[in-house]
Amino acid sequence: MEYIWDPLRKKEVALTSEERVRQWLIAQLNTSFGVPMGLMQSEVSLKLGRKDYRADIVVYDRKARPLMVLECKREDVVIGPETVRQALIYHSVLNVSFICLSNGKSTYVYRRNSLSGFDRLDAFPDYQQMLLCQP
Repeated sequence: MEYIWDPLRKKEVALTSEERVRQWLIAQLNTSFGVPMGLMQSEVSLKLGRKDYRADIVVYDRKARPLMVLECKREDVVIGPETVRQALIYHSVLNVSFICLSNGKSTYVYRRNSLSGFDRLDAFPDYQQMLLCQP
């Protein structure tokens, strides 16, 4: 089994296909979009009713409020309705402004609109743009 360092959990984790996508996204968030490592968390435990969930990555604002939830899938998993449903469950717990879905090959980003829905974005926002969209 191969392992990779997770800078958010600060430990070695098994390098599964999904973990490869998660670590790629963490690196992209930090280096390409300016998200500070200290304002991201991976494998975030959530509870909705009696059911437990685990969000792949959550980005926080400077006041530690959830800003974006990211759902990672293996490269061979198509991003479809089930992935969207999963991310919306996380949103219902976290009340985020952004949702990101990625399998490493296809990445989709959505921003919450004033009608309590989400609009797909053409480009991934950088951290400063995300902060400007906080309610």
